[in-house]
Amino acid sequence: MVRYFRLYLTIALIFFTLIFSVVIGIVDYYKGQKQIHANHKREIEIIGNSVVQSLHNIDQMYNLTDNLLRKEMEGNANFLIEKYKNDLAFHEWDFQQLKKELGMDIYIIDEETTVIYSSFIDDLGLNFKECCGSFAEVIEERRLGGEFKHDLMDLQQSSGELKKFAYMPTHDQKFLIELSLSLEEGSVFETFNIFKKMAELEKEYKPIHSIRLYHPTGISFRYTNDEEGTKNISEEMRPIFNEAKRKNEQREKTKSVNGETITYRYIPYTTEHEQDYPMTRIVEIVYNEVELEGLLKFYREGFIYQQIIILLAVIVLAIIIGKIISKPIHLAFHDSLTGLKNRAAFEVEGSKRLRKDEAVSLMMIDVDNFKQVNDQLGHLTGDRLLIEIAQLIEKHIQPDDIAARFGGDEFVIICSEKNKEEMTAQAELLLQELNTIYASLNEQHALDVSISIGIAYAKTDEELKALYDRADQALYQAKENGKNRYIFSGDMLL
Repeated sequence: MVRYFRLYLTIALIFFTLIFSVVIGIVDYYKGQKQIHANHKREIEIIGNSVVQSLHNIDQMYNLTDNLLRKEMEGNANFLIEKYKNDLAFHEWDFQQLKKELGMDIYIIDEETTVIYSSFIDDLGLNFKECCGSFAEVIEERRLGGEFKHDLMDLQQSSGELKKFAYMPTHDQKFLIELSLSLEEGSVFETFNIFKKMAELEKEYKPIHSIRLYHPTGISFRYTNDEEGTKNISEEMRPIFNEAKRKNEQREKTKSVNGETITYRYIPYTTEHEQDYPMTRIVEIVYNEVELEGLLKFYREGFIYQQIIILLAVIVLAIIIGKIISKPIHLAFHDSLTGLKNRAAFEVEGSKRLRKDEAVSLMMIDVDNFKQVNDQLGHLTGDRLLIEIAQLIEKHIQPDDIAARFGGDEFVIICSEKNKEEMTAQAELLLQELNTIYASLNEQHALDVSISIGIAYAKTDEELKALYDRADQALYQAKENGKNRYIFSGDMLL
């Protein structure tokens, strides 16, 4: 009985402790996952912010040194305007020689916004309306504007090189003379080399596939002609690129490449120092989720191992705790000598049976002349006799019956759904079996030990105490009638 109680207690401890630990573990697990995602996101944010900050720094430095370059380019533009006034035939100009003299590339743009002459051969035939969207309107405004204009830092579309561009319209407004000066050869670029910074970030952060800088038209800065597919933004990414540019907000798109999750993030940056045409650059960061997925897998495996360890620890602790506390809990409701339920347990179980409105009967058993055993043979012999009685009672009752020791030599049995014939058979069996135990004891020591039994059936809505009292009265009547017999409460008047 103690063994089963301990088992039930251990199982209960394991169940509730596991539920508690698993709930806490799952909450911590999802918190940890959320933190890993946040750290990964923060890392990518740091990279993007670093590139944007580098763009800002280089723009700031070019703005500080821009006045000298502007004056130089304005002087060269005025020189070319005077040359045009004296010699309208551009086809007779030696543009390569002029480039050597001025130290700048020269472009002649006509009314169709097309480069018709240039020292930079790759740009001949370039039409701004076809390549550059709204910038063609700016070109047209500058041709008709009649004044010198310049930008800070822009893209040489055919080479991806960083350059400073300046514009001066001819006096007849038929052409726009454009000058370009490479910014990648000066000390400012060497000090604040944005492309070097991007390369360092690619190398430093494992998830990064590539970092690129794009012109608003979708043309990449610093590409080479032999890099297939790197000059223009891909058509697949063009919509998200355009959305980031249009809303001036960060956008990203994720896709699967050979089973690997790749994310394309686009970060727009608009310089604060552009003049009549604010220049936006788009930073593209391409990164994978391999490291993130690896961290999540490692964290997931750690969580599983943790739960296994917790499970083992809970089982061990539950067994130990169950063993420690099961005995005092068991003794609170059981007789320490016989192992039967005690009076407290009897009252709880009996009241519960009566509330179920079952046909409940109560059998009270008392050992006749038990004092003779204790007085003549000692209390140890008396205890052994009580244990034998308890064992015999447990042996002959049904699984649903409840046997209890009230203390001393008094025992009770609560039965359900048994008629009078069944209770009679059980009483006679107990008398027969117990008398067998007493026979040798009485013969050897000249004792007169037997048992008396009182039986009562519960009435409708009867309390346990009333039922007990009637069974006790029947027991008393059995003793008065000569002991070693049983009497039903309803037969006492007969």
